[in-house]
Amino acid sequence: MLSNGTIWVGTGENKPICLLPQMANRHGLIAGATGTGKTVSLKVMAEGFSDMGVPVFLGDIKGDLSGMVKPGENTDALNSRLMAVGVNGFQFQSYPTMFWDVYGQQGHPIRTTVSEMGPLLLSRMLNLNEIQAGVLSILYRIADDEGMLLLDIKDIKAMLAYVGENASRYTLKYGNISITTVGAIQRALAVLEDQGGDVFFGEPALNIEDWMKVDENGRGYINILACDKLFLSPLMYSTFLLWMLSELYEALPEVGDMDKPRMVFFFDEAHLLFNNCGKQLMDKIEQVIRLIRSKGVGVYFITQNPTDVPMSVLGQLGNRVQHALRAFTPLDQKAVKVAAQTFRANPAFDTEEAITQLQTGEALVSFLDEKGAPNMVTRSLILPPQSFMGPIDPALRKAFIETSPCYGLYDQPVDRQSAYEYLAGVVAGGKAAVAPQPYTAPQPYEAPQPYPTAAAPVFTPAPTVAPSATFMVLDPATGQYVQKPLTAMATDANQGVPAAPVAPAAPAAPAAPVATSSVLQQNVLVLDPTTGQYVQKQMNLQLDPTTGQYVPVISEEERKAAQKAQKEAETAAAKAAREAQKAEKERISEERRQKADALRDERAERARANDSILGRVKNTAINQVTRTITNELTRGLMGTILGKKR
Repeated sequence: MLSNGTIWVGTGENKPICLLPQMANRHGLIAGATGTGKTVSLKVMAEGFSDMGVPVFLGDIKGDLSGMVKPGENTDALNSRLMAVGVNGFQFQSYPTMFWDVYGQQGHPIRTTVSEMGPLLLSRMLNLNEIQAGVLSILYRIADDEGMLLLDIKDIKAMLAYVGENASRYTLKYGNISITTVGAIQRALAVLEDQGGDVFFGEPALNIEDWMKVDENGRGYINILACDKLFLSPLMYSTFLLWMLSELYEALPEVGDMDKPRMVFFFDEAHLLFNNCGKQLMDKIEQVIRLIRSKGVGVYFITQNPTDVPMSVLGQLGNRVQHALRAFTPLDQKAVKVAAQTFRANPAFDTEEAITQLQTGEALVSFLDEKGAPNMVTRSLILPPQSFMGPIDPALRKAFIETSPCYGLYDQPVDRQSAYEYLAGVVAGGKAAVAPQPYTAPQPYEAPQPYPTAAAPVFTPAPTVAPSATFMVLDPATGQYVQKPLTAMATDANQGVPAAPVAPAAPAAPAAPVATSSVLQQNVLVLDPTTGQYVQKQMNLQLDPTTGQYVPVISEEERKAAQKAQKEAETAAAKAAREAQKAEKERISEERRQKADALRDERAERARANDSILGRVKNTAINQVTRTITNELTRGLMGTILGKKR
C-alpha cells in the first residue's frame, strides 16, 4: 500500500520500511525458502506499484496470484498482522488485471514471430548445441537475404527442408550445412511442437505497449501470465521471459531517471533464466539488466536462494527482501553466509544468524535511499496484501478476460504469406508465391474487433484497367508470362523498359460487373534475346476458366525458343562456374609452386654457404670435436665394461 508517495512493504524497528518510487527501477530481489512468504511480498509490492500508476507483469506459477482481481477477506490472522505492523485505515480492494497465457487457455494468447525471437533465443528454446545453433543462424541469414518471412513453426521447418536439399548452393557463401545437423534441428522442433510451443509463434504478435496501460482511475494494470502449464517446460518458460526483456529493451526509448518506473517485471523461479546459459546469451542478459534501468523498467527476481542468480546480475539488484533460509547442509550454510554478506550490516543483530531464524511473513529488508545507497538491513514484518490471497474460479477468470481492454486483439490467429507458402509454391509449380503483404493489427484500446478469418482467394475475372496500362511479360526464369502494370515495369531495372513517367491512376469507384469475352488482344512485352530488351507486340489472350485470368496463347515455337534461351543461360552459368573453379585451382597451384621455389632457393643458399671456405672450416672443427668426444666416451665405456683402466 502507498504511504506518503512510497510503497509501504513492511514494518521494522517500529517504523515503516518503504520502497522509494524513484529507486524502484534499480531492480530487486525477493528470496527465501518455500513457504516463507515470498508471494505475499510480491503481491504487496505489485499492489503498491499499481496504486502508483505503474503497470506490472507477474508470472503466476501456482495460480494464486489471480486473486488480485477481487478484494481480500478479513480474518483473525490478518487482523493480528495489521496490529503488529501498525497499519491504520487498511482497506481491502481489487486491482485492474489482465490475464495472459501462451497457450490461450487461461488468458489472452501471447505470440511472437520466429524472426522476432531471433536465432540466439530460439537455439536456447530448442536446446541446440553450438554447431546446431550456427546452422540455425545461417538459416535466418538465408531467409533474410532471399526475402522470405519466418513467422511460425511451419516456416522454419520449410526453410530447414529447403536449405537441407540445397546445401551445396549455400555452403561456399554461408558455411557448411550438414544434413545431420539439419535433422537434429528438425527433431528439436518436433519436441517443441509436442510441448505446445508451436502456438507461441505466429501472428498477431504481441504489442508490448498493451502491457503498459492504466485504467480510468490512473492505476496501473497488473498483467498476470498463467505459467502452471508453461512451467512444465523450463527452457520454454525461461526463454519466453528472456524474450520479453529483449522486446522491452529494444522497443523502449531512453528516459534516464524518472520519478517512478514506466513498468515493473517480477520473474518467479528466476534460477531457470540462468540454467545452461551459454556465454553469448549470458552476456546479453547482463547487458539488458544493466541498461534497461535507463528505459524506466524495473526487474525483480524471485527465487529461493540468492546464489541462484549470477554475481554479475546480483550486483545490479539494489532492493532486497530476504525471507528465511534453511541451513541443514554445509552447502546451505555457505549460501546463508553469502546472502548475509550482500546486505549492509546492522549492528543491532547478526544478519547471518537472523536469516535462519526468520518466521513466515518476516524478512530482512534493505531498500535504496534517496541518494541510491543501500540502507542498513532491517528485520521487518511484511504487510498483508489488500487483494484476495488465493486463486479464482474459472468462470470469474473468463468474465474478466471477456471484459478486458485487449479482448479480441489477439484471440484469432492470422496466417499470411510467408516462407512456407513461398516454398510450397516453388515446389508445387515452379512458380514463386505471391509476395507477402504486411499485416496491419487493430489499434490497441479501441473498440475490440475480432481479426478477420482467412478468406478464400478471390480472382479477378477480367482486367480492370485499360489494355495499354498493363502488359503480359515473359519471365525468362520460368518461361511463363506474367501480368504487370506499366508503372511497375517502368521502375523495374531488370526489365530494360525505358523509365517513362507514368501518372498513377486515381482509385476508381467499384464498377458493376460487365460481360467479358473469352478472347481479346493486348500488348505484350517480349524479351528480345539479341538485344536483351523487351519489345512490344500484340498477342491474343485467352481466358483461363480455372483462375479467371487472361493468359497469352503461346505458340509452340515461342515456347521452344524460351526453353532454349533458358537452357543456354543455365549452360553459360555452369560454364562460368567451371571456369571460376578452374581459375581458383590454378591460383592455388601457382601459390604452391612459388612456395616450393622459395624453399628450394633457401636450401641452395644454405648449401652455398656451407661450401665456402669458412663453412668448410666450421664443419671440419665441429666434426673433429664430435669425433674426440665420441672416442673419449667409447674408451671410458669399454674400460668400465672390461674392468681396465684407460
